[in-house]
Amino acid sequence: MEKKNMGRVVLLMGGISSERDVSLMSGEGVLKALQSKGVDVTAFDPKTDSLEKLESGRFDRAFIALHGRLGEDGTIQGVLNYLNLPYTGPGVAASAVSIDKETTKTIWRAAGIPVPRGVLLHPTSDDAALEAAIAELGATGLVVKPARDGSSIGVTKLNAPTLKTLRDALNHAGSRCEDILVEEYIRGREFTVAILDGKVLPIIEIKAPEGDYDFQNKYFGNAVSYDCPAQLTDNETKSVGEVCEKAFAALGARGWSRIDVMQRPDGSFALLEINTSPGMTPHSLVPMAARAVGLDYADLCLKVLSLARVD
Repeated sequence: MEKKNMGRVVLLMGGISSERDVSLMSGEGVLKALQSKGVDVTAFDPKTDSLEKLESGRFDRAFIALHGRLGEDGTIQGVLNYLNLPYTGPGVAASAVSIDKETTKTIWRAAGIPVPRGVLLHPTSDDAALEAAIAELGATGLVVKPARDGSSIGVTKLNAPTLKTLRDALNHAGSRCEDILVEEYIRGREFTVAILDGKVLPIIEIKAPEGDYDFQNKYFGNAVSYDCPAQLTDNETKSVGEVCEKAFAALGARGWSRIDVMQRPDGSFALLEINTSPGMTPHSLVPMAARAVGLDYADLCLKVLSLARVD
C-alpha cells in the first residue's frame, strides 16, 4: 500500500448518471485522501473530459468513484480493460450484473442466498399485474424501485398499497428506468455490510427516522444514527458475514463492494442489493466500517487502489 507502488493514478468522478452529485462528493474525498498520501493523482470527469485524456495520460491505475449508469454498470470498466489500465472494483461482467437488482436477485436465489420476494413490473404493466403484485406481496406494504439506479433515487415505499398509489410509484420510478422492481416491504432492522478484498468488515446497523433511509438521510444532515459494529449475536454476525461474502463471490465481484441487508421481525435476513462502487462521502458507510478495524479514510483509499486490476 505504499504510494511508490501506485504510479500515476487517474480518479474517475462525476459522470452523467442521476448520482453525479454524490460521485463528485465521493471523488473529492478520495482525491484529497490520495494527495495527502503523496499519490500522483489526476481527476477525470467523463462528462467534461475526453477519452483522449484518459488514453494519453500514461496512467498506471484508475480509482473509480463513479456511481450509477456508465460508472458502475460495466461501461467504463470495458473502456479501462481496452486501455489495459487496472481499475478498482469489480470487472465488466460483475458490474453489469450487479447494477441490475433483479438479475442480482436471480443469481443470489440460485446460490441459495435469501432475498426479498418481488416481481418485475413496468409503467405500462396492466392493472391485473399490479393487482396481483399487491395481493401477493403487499400485506406489509410495497417498495417500488428502479431496477438499475442507486442512492434511493426514484424509490417509493407504500404502507397500504392501492392500484392508484402503485401506478403512481411505477410512473415515478419509470422516469429513471423502464424496468421496476416491486418488493415486499420488510419492516425490520436495516444493515449494510462492506466487503474489502472478499472479506467482510464490521457490520453497520442503520437507524433512520421512521426507517426512512432516503437520499436526504443518506447524504445530508445528522438524523440517522449508526451502530458499528451492529448489536447482533455472535451467530448472527457470523451468518450475515458468511452470506455476504458468498453473495459477493456469486456475482464474480472483486476489490470492494457494499451489500444492504434487512432483518425481518422473525429474525431472518434478506439481502437487498449490492453497490459495486460504494460512496466515499462524509456520510458514507464503508469508511465507517473500515475505521472500526483501524483503517482510516486515506489508508482505505490506498487499500482499494492497491486491489486495482483489469479483467
